[in-house]
Amino acid sequence: MIIQDVVNLLENYAPLVYAESFDNVGLLVGDKNEKLTGVLVTLDTLESVVDEAIENNCNLIVSFHPIIFKGLKSLTGKSYVERTVLKAIKNNIAIYAIHTALDNHINGVNDIISDTLELKNKQILIPQTQTIKKLVTFVPTKNADTLRTALFNAGAGSIGNYNECSFNIEGIGTYNGNDKSNPVIGEKGITQFENETQIAVTFAKHLESKILSALFKNHPYEEVAYEITTIENTNQHIGIGMIGELDQAMSEIEFLEYLKIKMKTNTIRHSALQGKPIKKVAVLGGSGAFAISAAKAKGADIFVTADLKYHDFFSAENSLVLADIGHYESEQYTKNGLVAHLTKKISNFAIVLSNKNTNPVKYF
Repeated sequence: MIIQDVVNLLENYAPLVYAESFDNVGLLVGDKNEKLTGVLVTLDTLESVVDEAIENNCNLIVSFHPIIFKGLKSLTGKSYVERTVLKAIKNNIAIYAIHTALDNHINGVNDIISDTLELKNKQILIPQTQTIKKLVTFVPTKNADTLRTALFNAGAGSIGNYNECSFNIEGIGTYNGNDKSNPVIGEKGITQFENETQIAVTFAKHLESKILSALFKNHPYEEVAYEITTIENTNQHIGIGMIGELDQAMSEIEFLEYLKIKMKTNTIRHSALQGKPIKKVAVLGGSGAFAISAAKAKGADIFVTADLKYHDFFSAENSLVLADIGHYESEQYTKNGLVAHLTKKISNFAIVLSNKNTNPVKYF
């Protein structure tokens, strides 16, 4: 295997097209064509993590957070970022960051938190917009079944919990090829009337190149007529945050104690308790203040997240409890999930779980 093989596995799992626009994801350091010796999975990439990769003969670090977030104007070792990147380059170690591509995955960061808290009836808290596209094309009716099946096999026609969804209209298509044309049906210079089927299918936006490849490969015409549009339907499977329910309601104090145990933290900053039972729980790993209104709109009893500022706590407005468990604490199990996924896909290379606690926040 080469490093690109692992990159392909990661991007098939969590396509980078769903990462937030502000983010810096993908292969940040290294040669994608380098032979793979092993993979180290971590939450953050620091100098100590690069040392750990060297010790374990891993030449690829898969990191949740990107070590390069803003543009680097120099590499002189004057910051921890520059020193980490320099050490990785000197030791021929590649660094890949997955970050918000995994945040927005239905089985990603927030699903891991939800499973840790044993939530049921899980749903994405804030579905990502403009993630569904629609293809409309026109094909001779006798070729419609073949083309439709090829589009389905490429991933088109999947809507929520349904597959092989399409809309089909029968009609008459016309065309007249010029002197340079080579019509499959009819003759150049003569207007052809052909029984055609209009096929319309939706697809996830990261599949566009695959859908178009299937279209061109299985369409009989020399010139394929088609259109692609982005639609506004809510995508149930792409988006950030998650909301679910406990099997049994708990008092607020009981849930906060439960949260401490499950998320391995001794400190939780929270808004005023409401004296109401906790049943519906919203979660968002990392900085989640922007999702407070979404948690309230979905009827959450408590919103578990991190990095809340002083004034954010006022936003609870006596409608729910806000619980800040810490950035690292909220995302700490992410690397375990990545290791589990890669181990299923790769059996002949070491997938090493980093044992470094990279939390920069200390508690007294």
